[in-house]
Formats: sequence, C-alpha cells, structure tokens
Amino acid sequence: MDAESAELKVLDTAGRLFDERGVQAVGMDAIRTASGVSLKRLYQVFPSKELLVEAVLRRRDEAVRAALAAHGEQTADGPYERALAVFDWLAGWFAEPDFRGCAFINTFGELGGVTPAVTALARDHKEALRAYFAEQTDALGAPPVLAGQLSLLANGAMAVAGITGSAEPAAQAKAAARVLLDAARVRP
Repeated sequence: MDAESAELKVLDTAGRLFDERGVQAVGMDAIRTASGVSLKRLYQVFPSKELLVEAVLRRRDEAVRAALAAHGEQTADGPYERALAVFDWLAGWFAEPDFRGCAFINTFGELGGVTPAVTALARDHKEALRAYFAEQTDALGAPPVLAGQLSLLANGAMAVAGITGSAEPAAQAKAAARVLLDAARVRP
C-alpha cells in the first residue's frame, strides 16, 4: 500500500474510531488493526497520534465547510435563507445514525487543555462557522453581533444533539435563529 492510500485509510479509520469512542480511548494499535495498515506504515505516515488527530480535524474542517456552503447554495435563495439553511443542514447531520456530536467540541473537551494544536483547530473551525453567518448577516445589513448569536445557537444545538442523540435541537435552534433574524428586521 502506497503512502497516499495508507494515509486516506488511516484518516478514515481514525475519524470513525475517534467519533465512536473518543480520541483518548483509541490507540494507534487499534487504528492499525481496524485500518489494515501496518504499524510501520502508520508511523511513517503519522509519526505521532497528536499529528493524526490534527490531520483528522483538518480533514473534517474542510469537509464541513464545503458541505455547509454547498448546502446553502443549493437550497437557499438569499442570505436570510442561507443563514437558516445551516440549521437544516445540522438537522440532517444530527439524524445520521453514527452522529456522536461535533468532533471539534468533543476533541477540545478531551484534549484542548493539554494540546494547543487541538485548541487552535477547534477555534478556527468555530470561527469559520461564525464567519459564514457573518457573510449572510452582513449581506442583510444586520448588526455584526447577530453572526455570533447564530453561531452560538448552532454550536449549542451540536452539543445538545450529541448528548441527547436527537435531531430536535436543530429545529429549536432554527426557530430561535428566525426570531433573531426577524428581530433585526433583516427579512427581505
């Protein structure tokens, strides 16, 4: 198996195992066994577990940003609708059978206090969500604070959905987001 194939296999496997069990509960040997990648090749591709965790988070960040933007473009006609579409996207994600919460919230909870790179990746990811909302609210002429409020609703929904195993927090957060958007008188 070449290095590129091994890297993708390890990233897929590690992402799944981290979601299922948590980062600290999954060792490199478990990743080796589940991926079928030799331990030697695993350490050639990812010399440490910390580097593997960072790579999994970077990959997840790219996927989430792209999926969220695509969903907004495909399902919403304008910035008001794109802001609300975030919560529809969340509802679909929360309803997936293997949903275990936000990888960034979960990993930060496990390692954020001791791993500065995880803290930085989690903060960057959460800032990207706030910035996405800011694009929408700026286009509507809404107060800048609204983007942070919408981001807080989305992140709260992620945390509650991960704990309860329910998609309902997305609908509740969407309803609250609609109230905030309407209160800012930004509806087209």
